[in-house]
Amino acid sequence: MDTAFVGHVHALRLALTDPRFDACAVTGALSVQAGAREALDKAVATEGAAGSGPYADRLAAAVEATGTAVQRPELGSLVAAVPADADERAAASAAVAAVDEEAVRLRSAVKSRDGFFTTFCISPYSRYIARWCARRGLTPNQVTTASLITALIAAGCAATGERWGYVAAGVLLIVSFVLDCTDGQLARYSLQYSTMGAWLDATFDRAKEYSFYAGLALGAARGGDDVWGLALGAMILMTCRHVVDFSFNEANHDATANTSPTAALSDRLDSVGWTVWVRRMIILPIGERWAMIAVLTAFTTPRIVFYALIVGCAFGALYTTAGRVLRSLTRKARRTDRAAQALADLTDSGPLAELQARLLRGRAGTFGSVYVAALGTVLMAGAALYLPFGDPRLIAVAVIYVMTAGLAVAAPLKGALDWLIPPLFRAAEYVTVLALAAKADVPGALPAAFGLIAAVAYHHYDTVYRIRGGTGAPPHWLVRTIGGHEGRVLLTTVLAAVLVDRASDFPVALTALAVFVALVVLVESIRFWVSSGAPAVHDEGEPA
Repeated sequence: MDTAFVGHVHALRLALTDPRFDACAVTGALSVQAGAREALDKAVATEGAAGSGPYADRLAAAVEATGTAVQRPELGSLVAAVPADADERAAASAAVAAVDEEAVRLRSAVKSRDGFFTTFCISPYSRYIARWCARRGLTPNQVTTASLITALIAAGCAATGERWGYVAAGVLLIVSFVLDCTDGQLARYSLQYSTMGAWLDATFDRAKEYSFYAGLALGAARGGDDVWGLALGAMILMTCRHVVDFSFNEANHDATANTSPTAALSDRLDSVGWTVWVRRMIILPIGERWAMIAVLTAFTTPRIVFYALIVGCAFGALYTTAGRVLRSLTRKARRTDRAAQALADLTDSGPLAELQARLLRGRAGTFGSVYVAALGTVLMAGAALYLPFGDPRLIAVAVIYVMTAGLAVAAPLKGALDWLIPPLFRAAEYVTVLALAAKADVPGALPAAFGLIAAVAYHHYDTVYRIRGGTGAPPHWLVRTIGGHEGRVLLTTVLAAVLVDRASDFPVALTALAVFVALVVLVESIRFWVSSGAPAVHDEGEPA
């Protein structure tokens, strides 16, 4: 840092304390972490840092010249300067005095692309809760954990099946969401970013929401209403919708010629302020969704909550997916090997699909991969919904599904619509489990299926967050151990056929499979995130 520096303290915080970047600089200040230490040594040892101007700025330019990226944060109205004389110092000092640094810091703590409910009903006061936490030494991870505990208590209240429990559950769910917003704002306010924090924030969101679904289903059962099928349907819909988001973003993250008439229309609509909020609200992002769930839980019944949730989320999923399909068909984008590998990892293909892919590699073209996956999904889900429980023909359909799963991934996934393959596979697996559990028509089958899909969904979310964090997908031994999507589908259909005369044992088999998947996935996931050397990240993407 230059001794003549004049500016806001928070400008220095942004340059010197943000753990997400190997090198970061503002005028008059430079910081490097271990990843950029070698570049810094080279810059100091060479003449690259020679010349005029502040030494820190020359050093930052020299580090950048070695090929190491130097993050230069957007300061906005904040000041960072190295005055050359007394007049410049006076002007810089006046500029510092004219800006309320704390107000800027609070504003920057709020995510820029939140939904309407979060922006106008939560963030105006949750940012102050974040500041209160920062001043008392609380960490974002502690707030995230408090949000999870609050949501689990809310789920427990909903499970009572009493009106007071539903009212308390609705209130606590909103409190949990306030804390959920606070943890990210605290991370941005105090620059406490971490790999563990990003993972906890993302996975706990799903754990909170799906636990609340289970609480509502338990509460409804106490009142004599079985809504486990609706709870499972809501979870399937939400997970598939998220996989659509993740797959599309990964496929187009570094695509070239990434333009289309649909994207141009979206940009034009963004210039009309009110359309931005309308389009954010109609997809039912997490703030609007949780607010709706909380209000309906307090004043209606679990069945009505799930009906509203399924209708709202289905509309949002259709709206976003249709727009992305149009963009994909109208843009002339060239996708990279990295994007193709990310999509291949998101398919969650196990040993059976791998074997098919190896046999077909070199003889399969990229054209038609998504159509093969769609055919397999329609056949598998349709047969599971149409055929009686335990019908041996379902095993034959599952074998065909395995073959289509291998054919779909036999070539690099660089087609215009290949980002649809992972969500298609998710839909095939989840719907098959739901249909078989519902048709078994025995106590405990749907709750067991809920547990199995929750365990598998956790694995799929974990895969996404690892890829987003730049560490790559989980080790392939893990995918092989839990069978891959096609292996689990085949196993589930075989279990149904074997247990057709003892359907009461089907929930036990599903529960055993759920426990096995959960143990393997959780142990490896926790091991990875606790010991990972991944860079610190914080999700600033679109609200889910």
